[in-house]
Amino acid sequence: MVSPVESRRSPKPKSGPSSPIVFLAGSTTSTSTGAPGKHFQSCEGLAHQESSLRCALEEALFLQRTFVLPSRMCINPIHNNKGIFHQSDNASAEEKFAECKNRNNRSALVLLYSFLPSMAAKKLRNAADKIKEILGDYDAIHVRRGDRLKTRRDRNGVERTLSPHLDRDTHPEFILRRIEKRVPPGRTLYIASNEWTPGFFSPLSVRYKLAYSSNYSRLLETLIENNYQLFMIERLILMGAKTFIRTFKEDDTDLYLTDDPKKNTKNWQIPVHTMDEKGR
Repeated sequence: MVSPVESRRSPKPKSGPSSPIVFLAGSTTSTSTGAPGKHFQSCEGLAHQESSLRCALEEALFLQRTFVLPSRMCINPIHNNKGIFHQSDNASAEEKFAECKNRNNRSALVLLYSFLPSMAAKKLRNAADKIKEILGDYDAIHVRRGDRLKTRRDRNGVERTLSPHLDRDTHPEFILRRIEKRVPPGRTLYIASNEWTPGFFSPLSVRYKLAYSSNYSRLLETLIENNYQLFMIERLILMGAKTFIRTFKEDDTDLYLTDDPKKNTKNWQIPVHTMDEKGR
């Protein structure tokens, strides 16, 4: 199957400053790069928008074109009351966006996955560097709960979820069991999570020295305007850890907390809260 990028390959654009070709990335809806449109209230999260931005950058590189960002970027209102980045009266609703080629084949990617995170705003990078300096030698885990624990009832009233082991695997007692061979006792463990229950991860303190973004509120409170910025800072902190353990497996070399797949949109299953027969 020919990808959208390859289908637009001819004629090959000329390179060089004398023949610039502008590539406009955007959307008349909010489901690609996050440019606000008729579906403004449903604009996607940072990871989705970053993936779309990567696709647009790769197409520009492939076609040797100049990449121009949309003049407005939408972020989900649940993370920020303002809702729009870089508002401009000159925004065009006619900008179009080309879908990326095989997202699951990382060997086909032009840009390293560490590229966009490392391109965070300077003030965010500086904040992350300060926190990493305070942490010293540390390990880190990203524990995604919140939205991924969504459940619904089937026709028989049985509760089901897309990630049946996630709730169990991200509870402290199971996290301890999962990471004990990777993170020695006494280590400083930075925890990034969307779990807001006070003291939820406290049981981990029997083995580790725990750290959260809230420990650095004096440094962050005047800097952070929305959860997207906090996520960018925390991701830089996670990348700087000696050992980093994700929630889901994303690459063959990853360490992760649950064997549930990250991408599952159809198979609703009964949640599992105890160890199963395979000892998971």
